Amino acid sequence: MALKTIFKKSGSFGTEYSVKVTGELAVQTIVREELLLESDITHLPEPVKKYVIFSGAIGKSKPQNVRISFEAEMFRKPNAKAMKAVSEQFNFFGNYSRLFLMKARQFFIPFHALHIYMNQEATFKVRVASLFNVVNLKGEELTTAETVTLLNDMCIFATGNLYDKRLSWKEIDSLSCGVTLINGRYKVSAILYFNEKGELINFTSDDRYALQDDGSMRRARWSTPVSDYKEFDGRRIPTYGETIWNYPEGDFTYGTFRLKNITYNS
Repeated sequence: MALKTIFKKSGSFGTEYSVKVTGELAVQTIVREELLLESDITHLPEPVKKYVIFSGAIGKSKPQNVRISFEAEMFRKPNAKAMKAVSEQFNFFGNYSRLFLMKARQFFIPFHALHIYMNQEATFKVRVASLFNVVNLKGEELTTAETVTLLNDMCIFATGNLYDKRLSWKEIDSLSCGVTLINGRYKVSAILYFNEKGELINFTSDDRYALQDDGSMRRARWSTPVSDYKEFDGRRIPTYGETIWNYPEGDFTYGTFRLKNITYNS
Protein backbone atom coordinates (compact mmCIF):
# COMPACT_ATOMS: atom_id res chain seq x y z
CA MET A 1 0.00 0.00 0.00
CA ALA A 2 1.36 3.39 -0.97
CA LEU A 3 2.52 5.70 1.79
CA LYS A 4 0.03 8.47 2.55
CA THR A 5 2.03 11.69 2.60
CA ILE A 6 1.26 15.38 2.70
CA PHE A 7 3.01 15.59 -0.69
CA LYS A 8 0.35 14.23 -3.02
CA LYS A 9 1.64 16.25 -5.97
CA SER A 10 5.39 16.52 -5.69
CA GLY A 11 6.47 14.86 -8.91
CA SER A 12 9.37 12.46 -8.98
CA PHE A 13 10.75 13.77 -5.67
CA GLY A 14 7.50 12.87 -3.94
CA THR A 15 7.63 9.43 -5.51
CA GLU A 16 11.26 8.89 -4.51
CA TYR A 17 10.55 10.02 -0.96
CA SER A 18 7.55 7.71 -0.64
CA VAL A 19 9.47 4.75 -2.08
CA LYS A 20 12.43 5.31 0.27
CA VAL A 21 10.20 5.67 3.34
CA THR A 22 8.12 2.63 2.42
CA GLY A 23 11.32 0.64 1.95
CA GLU A 24 12.70 1.67 5.33
CA LEU A 25 9.39 0.87 7.04
CA ALA A 26 9.58 -2.61 5.50
CA VAL A 27 13.23 -3.18 6.45
CA GLN A 28 13.25 -1.46 9.84
CA THR A 29 10.05 -2.97 11.12
CA ILE A 30 8.82 -2.19 14.62
CA VAL A 31 10.22 -4.77 17.00
CA ARG A 32 8.83 -5.42 20.46
CA GLU A 33 8.26 -2.01 21.99
CA GLU A 34 10.19 -1.21 25.16
CA LEU A 35 9.43 1.50 27.67
CA LEU A 36 12.19 3.93 28.58
CA LEU A 37 13.03 3.58 32.28
CA GLU A 38 14.99 5.91 34.56
CA SER A 39 17.54 3.11 34.89
CA ASP A 40 18.25 3.48 31.14
CA ILE A 41 19.53 7.05 31.61
CA THR A 42 21.60 6.80 34.79
CA HIS A 43 24.84 7.20 32.79
CA LEU A 44 23.76 10.51 31.24
CA PRO A 45 25.00 13.87 32.58
CA GLU A 46 22.62 15.55 35.01
CA PRO A 47 21.38 18.26 32.58
CA VAL A 48 20.53 15.59 29.99
CA LYS A 49 18.76 13.38 32.52
CA LYS A 50 16.72 16.38 33.66
CA TYR A 51 15.82 17.14 30.04
CA VAL A 52 14.79 13.55 29.27
CA ILE A 53 12.59 13.47 32.37
CA PHE A 54 11.14 16.92 31.59
CA SER A 55 10.35 15.79 28.03
CA GLY A 56 8.04 13.07 29.32
CA ALA A 57 10.02 10.27 27.65
CA ILE A 58 10.24 8.14 30.81
CA GLY A 59 7.55 5.47 30.71
CA LYS A 60 6.95 5.97 26.99
CA SER A 61 7.97 3.64 24.17
CA LYS A 62 11.55 4.06 22.99
CA PRO A 63 11.38 5.69 19.53
CA GLN A 64 12.20 3.32 16.69
CA ASN A 65 11.10 5.83 14.07
CA VAL A 66 9.48 9.26 14.03
CA ARG A 67 7.41 11.10 11.43
CA ILE A 68 7.43 14.90 11.60
CA SER A 69 5.73 17.64 9.61
CA PHE A 70 6.48 21.37 9.67
CA GLU A 71 5.39 24.67 8.26
CA ALA A 72 8.43 26.82 7.52
CA GLU A 73 9.81 30.02 6.09
CA MET A 74 13.10 29.72 4.20
CA PHE A 75 15.53 32.48 3.17
CA ARG A 76 18.14 32.35 0.40
CA LYS A 77 20.18 35.19 1.88
CA PRO A 78 19.96 37.80 4.66
CA ASN A 79 17.02 40.20 4.27
CA ALA A 80 15.58 38.17 1.38
CA LYS A 81 11.85 37.62 1.03
CA ALA A 82 10.72 34.46 2.82
CA MET A 83 9.69 31.38 0.90
CA LYS A 84 6.68 29.70 2.49
CA ALA A 85 7.25 25.97 2.79
CA VAL A 86 5.90 22.73 4.19
CA SER A 87 7.98 19.67 4.96
CA GLU A 88 7.67 16.08 6.05
CA GLN A 89 10.34 13.69 7.26
CA PHE A 90 10.89 10.21 8.62
CA ASN A 91 13.80 9.33 10.92
CA PHE A 92 14.77 5.74 11.75
CA PHE A 93 16.95 4.94 14.75
CA GLY A 94 18.05 1.34 14.22
CA ASN A 95 20.18 1.78 11.12
CA TYR A 96 20.19 5.58 11.20
CA SER A 97 18.17 7.05 8.34
CA ARG A 98 16.67 10.47 7.70
CA LEU A 99 14.34 11.12 4.76
CA PHE A 100 13.17 14.72 4.33
CA LEU A 101 11.02 16.34 1.64
CA MET A 102 10.18 20.05 1.48
CA LYS A 103 7.90 21.94 -0.88
CA ALA A 104 8.27 25.73 -1.18
CA ARG A 105 7.01 28.46 -3.50
CA GLN A 106 8.37 31.86 -4.44
CA PHE A 107 7.08 34.22 -7.13
CA PHE A 108 4.55 31.49 -8.05
CA ILE A 109 7.40 29.09 -8.86
CA PRO A 110 7.44 25.78 -6.92
CA PHE A 111 10.64 24.36 -5.44
CA HIS A 112 11.13 20.87 -4.04
CA ALA A 113 14.05 19.82 -1.83
CA LEU A 114 14.86 16.20 -1.04
CA HIS A 115 17.37 15.06 1.62
CA ILE A 116 18.18 11.35 1.78
CA TYR A 117 20.45 9.98 4.54
CA MET A 118 20.72 6.19 4.45
CA ASN A 119 23.47 3.64 5.02
CA GLN A 120 25.95 6.36 6.05
CA GLU A 121 25.56 8.25 2.78
CA ALA A 122 23.67 11.46 2.07
CA THR A 123 22.30 13.18 -1.01
CA PHE A 124 20.61 16.57 -1.36
CA LYS A 125 18.66 17.72 -4.41
CA VAL A 126 16.60 20.82 -5.17
CA ARG A 127 14.33 20.96 -8.21
CA VAL A 128 12.56 23.98 -9.73
CA ALA A 129 9.05 23.60 -11.15
CA SER A 130 9.52 19.82 -11.49
CA LEU A 131 11.76 20.52 -14.47
CA PHE A 132 15.45 20.58 -13.52
CA ASN A 133 17.75 20.25 -10.53
CA VAL A 134 19.46 23.40 -9.31
CA VAL A 135 21.21 21.49 -6.51
CA ASN A 136 22.47 17.90 -6.71
CA LEU A 137 24.97 17.11 -3.95
CA LYS A 138 26.60 14.10 -2.35
CA GLY A 139 29.97 13.28 -0.78
CA GLU A 140 31.90 13.43 2.48
CA GLU A 141 31.10 17.00 3.45
CA LEU A 142 27.39 16.58 2.82
CA THR A 143 27.21 13.29 4.70
CA THR A 144 29.04 14.84 7.66
CA ALA A 145 26.60 17.76 7.63
CA GLU A 146 23.58 15.47 7.42
CA THR A 147 24.92 13.38 10.31
CA VAL A 148 24.83 16.58 12.40
CA THR A 149 21.22 17.12 11.30
CA LEU A 150 20.38 13.57 12.34
CA LEU A 151 21.93 14.23 15.77
CA ASN A 152 19.95 17.47 16.02
CA ASP A 153 16.70 15.65 15.30
CA MET A 154 17.48 13.06 17.96
CA CYS A 155 18.20 15.67 20.61
CA ILE A 156 15.03 17.64 19.88
CA PHE A 157 12.45 15.05 18.83
CA ALA A 158 13.67 11.67 20.12
CA THR A 159 14.76 12.25 23.72
CA GLY A 160 13.81 8.65 24.43
CA ASN A 161 16.86 7.63 22.41
CA LEU A 162 19.49 9.78 24.09
CA TYR A 163 20.70 6.74 26.02
CA ASP A 164 21.87 5.25 22.65
CA LYS A 165 25.38 3.80 22.96
CA ARG A 166 26.37 5.48 19.69
CA LEU A 167 26.20 8.75 21.63
CA SER A 168 28.83 9.86 24.13
CA TRP A 169 28.36 12.75 26.54
CA LYS A 170 30.45 15.25 28.47
CA GLU A 171 28.96 17.57 31.06
CA ILE A 172 30.19 21.16 30.69
CA ASP A 173 28.23 22.79 33.49
CA SER A 174 24.78 22.56 35.06
CA LEU A 175 23.08 23.92 31.92
CA SER A 176 25.16 22.57 29.02
CA CYS A 177 26.64 19.32 27.72
CA GLY A 178 28.72 18.14 24.82
CA VAL A 179 27.53 15.17 22.74
CA THR A 180 29.26 13.11 20.06
CA LEU A 181 27.55 10.77 17.61
CA ILE A 182 29.40 8.02 15.75
CA ASN A 183 27.71 6.45 12.74
CA GLY A 184 30.16 4.20 10.94
CA ARG A 185 33.14 6.32 9.91
CA TYR A 186 31.33 9.58 10.56
CA LYS A 187 31.84 11.31 13.90
CA VAL A 188 30.18 14.63 14.73
CA SER A 189 29.79 16.68 17.89
CA ALA A 190 27.54 19.39 19.29
CA ILE A 191 26.82 21.35 22.46
CA LEU A 192 23.36 21.34 24.02
CA TYR A 193 22.14 24.25 26.14
CA PHE A 194 19.30 23.97 28.67
CA ASN A 195 17.36 26.31 30.93
CA GLU A 196 16.56 25.81 34.61
CA LYS A 197 13.25 24.14 33.79
CA GLY A 198 15.07 21.38 31.95
CA GLU A 199 14.10 22.52 28.44
CA LEU A 200 16.61 22.25 25.62
CA ILE A 201 16.94 25.82 24.29
CA ASN A 202 19.79 25.58 21.77
CA PHE A 203 22.03 23.16 19.89
CA THR A 204 25.30 24.24 18.25
CA SER A 205 27.79 22.32 16.12
CA ASP A 206 30.98 23.20 14.26
CA ASP A 207 30.76 20.06 12.10
CA ARG A 208 28.25 21.25 9.52
CA TYR A 209 28.76 22.74 6.05
CA ALA A 210 26.77 25.48 4.32
CA LEU A 211 26.17 25.38 0.58
CA GLN A 212 27.45 28.56 -1.05
CA ASP A 213 26.19 30.31 -4.19
CA ASP A 214 29.20 29.07 -6.17
CA GLY A 215 28.42 25.45 -5.25
CA SER A 216 31.19 25.11 -2.67
CA MET A 217 30.62 23.88 0.88
CA ARG A 218 31.70 26.18 3.72
CA ARG A 219 32.25 24.83 7.21
CA ALA A 220 30.54 27.06 9.77
CA ARG A 221 28.96 26.97 13.20
CA TRP A 222 25.32 25.92 13.01
CA SER A 223 22.78 26.58 15.73
CA THR A 224 19.12 25.71 16.20
CA PRO A 225 17.45 27.60 19.07
CA VAL A 226 14.09 26.03 19.99
CA SER A 227 11.16 27.10 22.14
CA ASP A 228 7.38 26.97 22.65
CA TYR A 229 7.14 23.48 24.17
CA LYS A 230 3.81 21.68 23.80
CA GLU A 231 2.57 18.20 24.60
CA PHE A 232 2.04 15.51 21.99
CA ASP A 233 0.67 12.33 23.57
CA GLY A 234 2.36 13.20 26.83
CA ARG A 235 5.73 14.13 25.31
CA ARG A 236 6.88 17.74 25.68
CA ILE A 237 8.39 18.90 22.42
CA PRO A 238 9.50 22.34 21.17
CA THR A 239 7.24 23.53 18.37
CA TYR A 240 9.27 26.51 17.15
CA GLY A 241 12.85 26.48 15.93
CA GLU A 242 15.32 28.41 13.81
CA THR A 243 18.26 27.24 11.71
CA ILE A 244 21.14 29.70 11.84
CA TRP A 245 24.59 29.91 10.28
CA ASN A 246 26.84 31.70 12.78
CA TYR A 247 29.27 33.15 10.24
CA PRO A 248 32.16 35.31 11.49
CA GLU A 249 30.71 38.19 9.48
CA GLY A 250 27.30 37.81 11.14
CA ASP A 251 24.49 35.38 11.83
CA PHE A 252 22.20 34.26 9.01
CA THR A 253 18.85 32.74 9.94
CA TYR A 254 17.96 30.77 6.84
CA GLY A 255 14.91 28.95 8.19
CA THR A 256 12.17 29.14 10.79
CA PHE A 257 10.07 26.06 11.53
CA ARG A 258 6.78 25.39 13.31
CA LEU A 259 5.98 21.81 14.24
CA LYS A 260 2.56 20.71 12.96
CA ASN A 261 2.50 17.01 13.78
CA ILE A 262 4.73 14.27 15.18
CA THR A 263 4.11 10.52 15.56
CA TYR A 264 6.33 7.69 16.76
CA ASN A 265 6.78 4.05 15.79
CA SER A 266 4.71 3.98 12.61
